[in-house]
Formats: sequence, C-alpha cells, structure tokens
Amino acid sequence: MSRFVKRLSGAAAVAVMLAGGTMARAETLTDALIAAYKNSYLLEQNRALLRAADEDVAQSVAALRPIIQFAINASQTDANAPISSAGTTHSSSASADLTASLTLYDGGNNRLAVDAAKEAVMATRAALIGVEQNVLLSAVQAYMDVFAALQNVSLAENNVRLITEQLRAAQDRFEVGEVTRTDVSLAESRLAASRSNLVAAQGDLAVAREAYKVAIGHYPKAISGIPGLPALPESVDEAKSVAVQTHPNIIQAQHNVTAAELNVARARSARGPTLSASAGLSAQDNGVKSSSVGLSLNQTLYRGGGLYAAERQARANSESARAGLLQTVRLIEEQVGNSWSSLAVARAQINAINRQIRAAQLAYEGTREEARLGARTTLDVLDAEQELLDARTSRVTAEANQYVAIYAVLSSMGLLTVEHLGLGIPTYDPLVYYNAVRNAPAKSVQGRKLDKVLESIGQQ
Repeated sequence: MSRFVKRLSGAAAVAVMLAGGTMARAETLTDALIAAYKNSYLLEQNRALLRAADEDVAQSVAALRPIIQFAINASQTDANAPISSAGTTHSSSASADLTASLTLYDGGNNRLAVDAAKEAVMATRAALIGVEQNVLLSAVQAYMDVFAALQNVSLAENNVRLITEQLRAAQDRFEVGEVTRTDVSLAESRLAASRSNLVAAQGDLAVAREAYKVAIGHYPKAISGIPGLPALPESVDEAKSVAVQTHPNIIQAQHNVTAAELNVARARSARGPTLSASAGLSAQDNGVKSSSVGLSLNQTLYRGGGLYAAERQARANSESARAGLLQTVRLIEEQVGNSWSSLAVARAQINAINRQIRAAQLAYEGTREEARLGARTTLDVLDAEQELLDARTSRVTAEANQYVAIYAVLSSMGLLTVEHLGLGIPTYDPLVYYNAVRNAPAKSVQGRKLDKVLESIGQQ
C-alpha cells in the first residue's frame, strides 16, 4: 500500500506542475483545490471542534492534580439589648482559609479518563480529515461543473451561429425558388430553439458559478482546462484494501471503539474506593491560626442501582461502537465499489460518445452536401446538426463526470487530502495546539505561549 500511495503522490505532483505551467493567468484545478482548503469555513469549524476536544484532555489531566482553594469570610452582628440594659451590642469576625486536596487513589478512573479523552481527540482528528476530503471533492465537482458549463455555452453559441447561417442560406434559396417557405420556417424554429438552449446553458453557468463560490471561496476566473489524471490502483480490490487501512471514517470508528472500552473500565472503577488527602490553613482576626491535614477513604456502597446501570450503559455503548466500526468498513467498501463503477461507466461513455461524434460529424457533413445537391431537405440538415451537438454536449458531461469519479475513488480510499495530492501548501497541524494544552497549562509563562499558538492558528 505504501508504494501505491507514494506513486499516487508523485503522479499528482507531476499533474500539478503540468497544469500550473499551461496558463499562468488561468485558474487550474490545483488552484481551486488550494483555495477551497484555505477558504473553507467548514474546515475552520471542525478545527475549532478539534481544539475543544484537545481541551478535554487538559481537563482530564487537571483531575490528577491537587485542587487549591482559598476562602475569606467576614461577618458583623448587631444585637439589641433588653430595656434594662444600655445600648446595642456589636460583634464582628473575619477569617481566611487555604485548603488543598488531592485524589491519591480512585481505581484508575482519572487516568482512564485521560486515555479516553486522547482517543476522542484521535477520532476527531480523523473526522477532520474526512471533512477535508469532502471539501476537496466539492471543489473538484464545482470546478468541473463550471468547466462543463463553459463548454456547453460555447457549443450553444456555435450552434446559434451555424443555424443563423443556415437560415440565411434557406432564405436565399427560397428567394430563388429552390426551397419552400416551410424550409425557412423550420430553420427559424430551430434557431429559436438553439437560442433557448443558449439561454439555458448560460443559466446553468450562472448556477455553477455560485456553487463554485461556495466551494472555492470566490467566483471562477478563466478556467485552464482539465489537467492530467491522478494515478489509481489497478483493481477495485486493491482500492478497497487501501481504503480499509486509510479511510478517516474507519480510523475514527476504531478510536471510538477504544474510547468506549475505556469508558467501560471507568464505569467499573467507579464502584471502588477513593482515597484523597487534604491540607488546610486558617487564620482568624483574633490572631488564632490553625492548620490541618487529613486522609479520606470513601466508597459508595449503594446508589439505587445507578452505578451498575452506568456500567451496563457503557458496555452497550461499547457494543454499539464495535458494530459501528464493522458497518463503517462495509459502507466504505461499498463506496469504493460504487465510485469505481461510476468511473468505469464514465470511461465507457466517453469511448462510445467519441464514436458517436465521429459518426455524427460524417453524417452531418454528408447530409449538408446532399442538401446542396437537392437530395436532402433543410430538416434533414438541422436534425443531423442537432445530433452532432447533442453528442458533443454529452462528451463534455462525460468528461466532467469521469474526472469527478476519479477523485471520488480517491476520496473513497481516504486519499483525497492536500498531503496526498501534493498541492505544496502548508496544512493545518493539529499537534501544535494539542501539544500546547495537553499538560493543562495554567495562565502563566505556559499560558502566554499558548496565547501565541492561538494567534498563529487564527492567522492560518
């Protein structure tokens, strides 16, 4: 698998260089992918969710450390004396307390919580890769939709010009009596239809431009065309083998299983004893000072069955996670098979349409020559031209579908990422924030360093 991944990355890098050197001012698919990665708010949202998961690790680590608290209390009491006594009595008091507590033993519950939080972080990282794949695949779809829409508009414009010329020719032949008024009307009708098709194609282009802006972050510039195709495995079985090992959805499900198993152990340890230590200092306004240390051993013997219910719930969640992993593997294999089939269909369609275009081109040219000799009618020429236009339009759609299908195969394998495509841009590094917070730094020198990390992440 590793050799294939390296081969894929190398081929994609060559395609990037070829596409980038074709038209310096035009926007290539590589440019679109880079822009989509940089401008995606969906990626920003999920990166923030990952940072929130990183903080769960910090909070779990904090539970292993002592808790230090202070309290300051002040009170004043006014008491009215009986009538036989004089005046009102006043009394006031103040105290300051400093306490520290630390859990010495809890059956490993807190450490299991740290491990479970780490597994949740790994699962969230895999989910972020899945989002990245979706963003890039949407970019490919948007780019190819614009590319196809531009080609269809060009074909429709050429069709309008050609039928306009045929209408003029029909009118000239009508004036000299070679054709009837019906032939002129047929040409006028077909010209109106071609203009309608042009308007529809322009509308599809406008829709594709809006979808492009959503996926890429800006409206499309000049499109440079289709770059070289990236490498794929030789068979669907090889693609499935790669997908099972690399797809982020499967990796996410694997970490979810591990986290669920750790939560089962946590639920079991909650029934055990907990040993904690405490120390305190106290000072009062009358000069009295005191200190204390102590140990506390606690264990819940009965909570109405709640502890056992929590353990059963954790076991059920673990079984659900395992079943989810198996289902995810099955779905990913199905996704690979479907995308592979879609690619095969697109390639077969292109081959068939190429033959159709060659035949339609010959038929159109022959029909046009025969019409000049009077052996064909204007309707025959218009029909032949329409068949040629339909075939060329079908080829544009099939080419776009083929390219999207290729990237869909990569996505189903878990390889549609900036790194594997070799786009040559800096990517978001989840370890930067995680390493800054995993030890739960307080607002100190470490905290100031963390602020700098946050600022740098915000600038990416």
